[in-house]
Amino acid sequence: MSEQEQKKPFVITDRRKFSLDGTPRTDVEPSPEKETSEPAPAAKAQPQPTPAEVKSQPVAPPEPPAEDTLPPGPTAEQSERSRAAYEATADRLDTAVRAANPGADHLPPMNFERLVQSIYMTAIMQLGGATPEGEQPQVDILGARQSIDMLGVLADKSKGNLSSEENLLLDNALFELRMAFLEITQALARSAAAKAPGQPQPPNPGRPSIVR
Repeated sequence: MSEQEQKKPFVITDRRKFSLDGTPRTDVEPSPEKETSEPAPAAKAQPQPTPAEVKSQPVAPPEPPAEDTLPPGPTAEQSERSRAAYEATADRLDTAVRAANPGADHLPPMNFERLVQSIYMTAIMQLGGATPEGEQPQVDILGARQSIDMLGVLADKSKGNLSSEENLLLDNALFELRMAFLEITQALARSAAAKAPGQPQPPNPGRPSIVR
């Protein structure tokens, strides 16, 4: 302790608010009031997930659409009115066609046999069966596959509801189309292999090509 600090008088300050007889004192200096409010603690920052944690979190699968979102079907009255209007319009079309082409036969009504034959002929043309002789066949292999699958769906959905003749017709059509599809795809594979680098490419006007 320094010499000046030793010589400094020791002062005692009486800060009592009341005297010994209980009367308030007027000579007391007011003491500073302590702050009672404390600053609120800062909010703790939440840790952000890492990309690995985000990736590992399971993702909920999308909910399937509710059945009640499908549009309602037509009423029996609406179906009957549309059928009658369609048949009347088709009859007027047949009359106009026969008037423009005297002697033309009336188109036979559509039935299961004609339906199978129509899809069968469409698939044959898509496989290049309608190409004139000497020209390169143009094959729509994807369209042919769709037509053949269409007959397959028809066979599955009509199982047990066909006569023996209708079953035979459908089975023969599917067998012939599937065998023709295999033959065409094998020919296309041989054609693609012949076009590989270093392979000779002899001219073959009958080789099928895929329709782009």
